[in-house]
Amino acid sequence: MKFDIIGDIHGCYDELIHLLKAMGYVWENNVFKHPDRRKIVFVGDITDRGPASLNCIRLVYDLVQSEKAIYVPGNHCNKLYRYLIGRNVQIKHGLETTVAELENLNPRERKIVSHSFRMLYETAPLYTVLDEQRLIVCHAGIREDMIGKTSKKVESFVLYGDITGQKDINGLPERRDWAKSYTGKALIVYGHTPVSEPRWKNNTVNIDTGCVFGGKLTALRYPERETISIPSEQPLLKEKFRSFPD
Repeated sequence: MKFDIIGDIHGCYDELIHLLKAMGYVWENNVFKHPDRRKIVFVGDITDRGPASLNCIRLVYDLVQSEKAIYVPGNHCNKLYRYLIGRNVQIKHGLETTVAELENLNPRERKIVSHSFRMLYETAPLYTVLDEQRLIVCHAGIREDMIGKTSKKVESFVLYGDITGQKDINGLPERRDWAKSYTGKALIVYGHTPVSEPRWKNNTVNIDTGCVFGGKLTALRYPERETISIPSEQPLLKEKFRSFPD
C-alpha cells in the first residue's frame, strides 16, 4: 500500500482540495480516489483557526468512512471533541473559529456535523503503525520506547509533544526536540509544530508547514519519501513558525 500523509490542515479546506488534486486524486462517486489506490493519512488538527473547519470535518469523515483515508487526532481535535460532548473547555486558541461555524448552522446541520466528528474521533487510533511497522504516523511525535503503548503519558506526548510546561520567548509552549534523539528504524511522520519547510531528523519528518499561518500545506508520499506542498491562501505570520538548531 502507498500512502499520502497530509500535515495539519487547521480548516484550510481550499488548500486541502488543491493538494489532493495536485497528487492525482479525482472526485468520483462523492469521494476523492486515487487511480493507483493510494491511501490518505491525516496527522490530526483538521480544524480550528482556518476559514472552513466544518468542510474539513465533512471531507475527512467521508474519506475515512469510505476507507480511502486514515485519521489520527491532534490536540485541537481532542479539545473540539471535549467541547462537543459537553466538557468545560476554554473556547480560544483557534477553537472559537470552529464554534462560530457550528453556531451558524441550523440545529439539524449542527447535529449532523457534530455527530460526524465525534464518530471520527472516537473510532480513530491514537497513532497508526503501517507497512509492517516501517511507518508510524502521529500528531506531535512519539518516542521509540512508547511505540505500541497507549497510556495517558503516551497520549499526552502524541497529542502535545515533549512539552516542558514552560513558554518560549514568543509565549508559545516550550517543546523539547524529541526527534534529535530518535534512533528507531520506523519512519515517524508527524506535525503539530509549524516549520517553514518539512524537517527531516533521524528518520522522522515534521510535515506541518504552517498552512493556517500563511506557509504551505504539505504531504509526504510514502514509500517514495517525497514531499509535495501547496502555498497557503492565509496571511503570513512568521512568528508562529519554529526553528531548530541542528
